[in-house]
Amino acid sequence: MLNKQGFYDLLDRNNIVYESIEHPAVYTMEEIFSYQIPHTEHIVRNLFLRDDKKRNYYLVTIAGTKSVDLRSLGEKIPSRKLSFASEKDLLELLGLEKGHVNPMGVLNNIQKNVTVVFDKDLVGQKIGIHPMENTATVFLEFEDVKKLITDQGSSVVMCDVE
Repeated sequence: MLNKQGFYDLLDRNNIVYESIEHPAVYTMEEIFSYQIPHTEHIVRNLFLRDDKKRNYYLVTIAGTKSVDLRSLGEKIPSRKLSFASEKDLLELLGLEKGHVNPMGVLNNIQKNVTVVFDKDLVGQKIGIHPMENTATVFLEFEDVKKLITDQGSSVVMCDVE
């Protein structure tokens, strides 16, 4: 199970350049933006979603200032009607607690039944994500995150999220 130290070890083993900033625990985008940390414009929002039959799960990553129309997203990926997955599902499938969601959490998904959905706007950008817990933000290149996820065999979908 990938934890905070394992996250940093994975980045180091793969020679990925990153900047880590420690901060108090945060649970919302508003909280993270309230701290005077640099690069807040690069922090992403992560949503853990499921379809209405609880057969398909999605970890959606978008720019922190964006919101998501679940109906529109469901049509694009494509999926049945989408809603937020439970905290129980989050813990069971990704080993994460509420507020700790980040795209690298999919590396804890042993069943490989969670699809990562990235907004195409992230391509070529630096992004800020939590290192498996919400007491720090790590800034790194989007392509490095995507490569680590696909190299581990997880499914990735790129789409225009609105």
